[in-house]
Amino acid sequence: MSVPTFLVMPSEGRPHCYFTLIVVVLVLVSSHDQQALANTDPYDVIALEDLYLALNEPPQLKGWKVEGGDPCQESWMGVTCYGSSLIHLKLPGLNLSGTLGTQLQFLHNLKHLDVSYNHIQGGIPYGLPPNATNINLACNSLSQNIPTSLTGIKVLRHLNLSHNSLSGFIGDVFTGLINLKVMDLSYNDFNGDLPPSFGNLTNLTILLLQGNRFTGSVIYLANLRLTDLNIQSNHFSGVIPTQFQSIPNLWMDGNKFHVEPSYPPWNYPLDNVTITQTFVGNPSTESSALENYPDLKARHKKKKLGPGGIACVVGVTTLAVACAAILFAVRIKRANVCPVTRTRDFSPAAYDASPQLLPVKSPPSLGLDNTPTAFRTRNEKISRRKSFANKYNAPTSAKIYSVAEIQSATNNFSEENLIGEGSLGSVYKAEFPEGQILAVRNISMVSLSFQEDEQFLDVVWTASRLRHPNIVTLLGYCVEYGQHLLVYEYVRSLSLDNVLHSGGYKSLPWAVRINIALGVARALEYLHSTFCPSIAHGNIKAANVLLDEDLKPHLCDCGITILRPLTSNSVKLKASESAVGDTGYIAPEHGEPGTDNTKTDIYAFGVLLLELLTGRKPFDSTRPREEQSLAKWASSRLHDSAHLAQMVDPGIKNTLTSKTISRYADIVSLCIQPEKLFRPPMSDIVGSLASVTQKYTVSESGTVEGAEVGPFDMSFHTTKTGLVGSPTPTFYST
Repeated sequence: MSVPTFLVMPSEGRPHCYFTLIVVVLVLVSSHDQQALANTDPYDVIALEDLYLALNEPPQLKGWKVEGGDPCQESWMGVTCYGSSLIHLKLPGLNLSGTLGTQLQFLHNLKHLDVSYNHIQGGIPYGLPPNATNINLACNSLSQNIPTSLTGIKVLRHLNLSHNSLSGFIGDVFTGLINLKVMDLSYNDFNGDLPPSFGNLTNLTILLLQGNRFTGSVIYLANLRLTDLNIQSNHFSGVIPTQFQSIPNLWMDGNKFHVEPSYPPWNYPLDNVTITQTFVGNPSTESSALENYPDLKARHKKKKLGPGGIACVVGVTTLAVACAAILFAVRIKRANVCPVTRTRDFSPAAYDASPQLLPVKSPPSLGLDNTPTAFRTRNEKISRRKSFANKYNAPTSAKIYSVAEIQSATNNFSEENLIGEGSLGSVYKAEFPEGQILAVRNISMVSLSFQEDEQFLDVVWTASRLRHPNIVTLLGYCVEYGQHLLVYEYVRSLSLDNVLHSGGYKSLPWAVRINIALGVARALEYLHSTFCPSIAHGNIKAANVLLDEDLKPHLCDCGITILRPLTSNSVKLKASESAVGDTGYIAPEHGEPGTDNTKTDIYAFGVLLLELLTGRKPFDSTRPREEQSLAKWASSRLHDSAHLAQMVDPGIKNTLTSKTISRYADIVSLCIQPEKLFRPPMSDIVGSLASVTQKYTVSESGTVEGAEVGPFDMSFHTTKTGLVGSPTPTFYST
């Protein structure tokens, strides 16, 4: 290898400086040559092959092998290497199942491990990457507890174990983790008191513990330098440490804290804190349970440099930066970063800047009855409200529209653009530049507090991440000037309710009906089981199922029904006037405390199945009293073949066999069980409906399981000449 002559012929007075330059260049080039020729560390190969086998050899992991592979050279999916060492393993949102294996401890140089948003089961392995800085196992089905080996990962900075099924009492597993900055243990089933090792996490800034069953005192958290603390919905009790008032973002309602009359006043009110039941056995003094953690300040002496030294430093720095840039470009070319189907940024740069955690500026509230309560000083609330739209972490997958843009697109919310009214407000057709047609829901709300504004954006952030072919996609929003506008993809204003009950359309063929049922079922399965955190729709009804030109179903208003309590009185009044017809969808346990809303979704879906079978409304006051509630009337007839045949909609009666009707009725019967525990999950319902659909085949001769049927007409024309839209527009009619 030749060396430039200006390096080997230094000018007088600076030989040591240029010798340093030569050494730097040779070391960097030599290092690069070694990387280019190196194969993957055999221990890394052992760990990845074991993981691949434990994950049941998923085909989505492109390039992976059970044996004989070279992950770095062959660029296995999700694997990033530096030289022969694996440094990043990122496999989020790939629908992986199985377990994490038993060999992760062999990944000695791994820094980032991310297998979030999958379906991985089993316990967290005892052997974990010993030098990992970021571990993200969130949104899986992991069980058991946190292994005691965690305390050995001394360089760990970010840990996310949220939304799993971890349980039990947490031992002193955080001893020695002085570098830990962010930890999320939320939405598991942990119980018992917090271990003393929480007090050792001196560099922790964000701690999320909500949605567990922790008990006892929170005194070990008092001296931590936290910026975000969420301990909502646990069973904590005792005194509230006065140090908590210095935490900028604090959520702690839903516990059993006790405040004595002589409790020292805080700098901001405690009016919204949930305080019930007296805690017995408070610590006698805070000093008996806390340790002080003084700041460590390092002092460095500066040494002056002469002109020659300055020139040398500049030269070395310039050359080193240039070489580093070249090598960085080469490594980027060789690195393989996992393609992500979700909207969040899982790139290495984004991960370093912000670890993969659920939103922490305002805690997730979907599926919970309580509203997040943040505690801040009055001045902070006012100042933050003024710049709310700019400073709040906006939903990353939703576009932010201005009021002017939406006013222009909806012709200033004109009557001509109005396409529906619902319990959350009016919906307008919006024509944006370049011919883009969308739908805008104008949610009329009461004057919201800062916390309620944050809750609104939390809901938008979650709803905008929903991506399913049978769900209407939320594309953007607007919160300017007190407005709360949601922008959706446009689906024509033809709802299943219009088609079944308006009398203006031909009777839907059975093949279309069963496919509509299967599409809605798959959308609910996605909300209940696939999406993380799981979501209950909360308002399943035929009016919320929109049909496109191919009669494919699209479930609307997913994830936003939680906003109904925040709407204005005028909107609530309109909603109450139209709610009588929706009573047929309401499950028997509706309104009970602790109700699992996914089970009420399943009940309402069962009523929807009955609508498709019978053509009747879920509640019809024009019928005899015993027949007004469809579910109650049908439940006693679903297992009587004679009555069952009489229930079928006359428009499809001659196209079905008794076997098909019986299979379908069995599914309906399970969905509308009065006892919610007997209702199956949506994944089972999807499987059963898919089986019914497969067995219902249309032959070329025009017969369906032996029954005569005319040609299948997907165009679905109206029976009324000139009828363009439905008699009563109900687009997005939650």
